[in-house]
Amino acid sequence: MGFVAAANLIWEFAHMPLYTLWETGSAAEIVFAAVHCTGGDILIALSAVMLSLFLFGNRDWPAERRVQVVAGAIAFGLAYTMFSEWLNIEVREAWAYRELMPVIPVLDAGLSPVLQWIVVPLAGFWWALRINTVPARGEAEA
Repeated sequence: MGFVAAANLIWEFAHMPLYTLWETGSAAEIVFAAVHCTGGDILIALSAVMLSLFLFGNRDWPAERRVQVVAGAIAFGLAYTMFSEWLNIEVREAWAYRELMPVIPVLDAGLSPVLQWIVVPLAGFWWALRINTVPARGEAEA
């Protein structure tokens, strides 16, 4: 989760110019928004991983069912993010995209937040599972 938190913080600052706050907000407001959104990203990631583990994992995870858990976590995080983007842009009007933000047709979701919830979790799982390889039950530990 440390990797995911750091990666999301970097991503939040990197894609901030794609939101209108970049033009209208003060430096303090931009920093607050990035840190605030990163906090939300951490909660989304934790929830998505736990839900995916509950639904798709087993007692031998991560030695088994890695693909199902990773795919589920990404799907849940992505679904919530698209819902949140819609809610906060269309309904609440809490934030807005600049014309620089590529928008996915039909979904009306910004490409950057969608990619964020594919790239960051994949990188986080890759790093965590590569570092913390757990042998399957019954396998000899070296």
